[in-house]
Amino acid sequence: MAARTFNHLGSDIALTRFTAVPGAVPLDQADSGGSLDLAVVPGRPGRAGQPVPTDLGTVSGRTVLAQALIVRLLTPLGSLAELGHSGYGSRLGELIGRGNTSATRNLARLYTIEALAQERRVLQVQELVVEVPPGSPDSVRIRFSVLPVADDDPLTLTLDVSL
Repeated sequence: MAARTFNHLGSDIALTRFTAVPGAVPLDQADSGGSLDLAVVPGRPGRAGQPVPTDLGTVSGRTVLAQALIVRLLTPLGSLAELGHSGYGSRLGELIGRGNTSATRNLARLYTIEALAQERRVLQVQELVVEVPPGSPDSVRIRFSVLPVADDDPLTLTLDVSL
């Protein structure tokens, strides 16, 4: 069986870490606010065959969609307005400082649905669960499955957000 390709999902620069405070944390453990670290690939050949110390890594296919969804959820809504993308991002950051109640988890669910609905590469949200992760009473775990455009296999992601 031939490997499936997902060229319709595009390609992007690979993001490896999200830094909210000094020291990097894995992208899937990040809170909103901060900066993103880019993946680099050492030693690619440059002009005249001279090696370039580093180059940007890339992702493609389902990985690019997964990365795009996480970054969208972690970006405060409206923070890219000056760049012409006022509707990009989510409102999850508004939940910081709220108690971990059923009302807060319902808002997290709503804000996630709003953000995922903006992604043109997502045909449908198939599952969305917002719960308290074991041992983390001040966090919510958002687990969702989306059906990418032109793909029969759902993409499932999990994001823990500290309140």
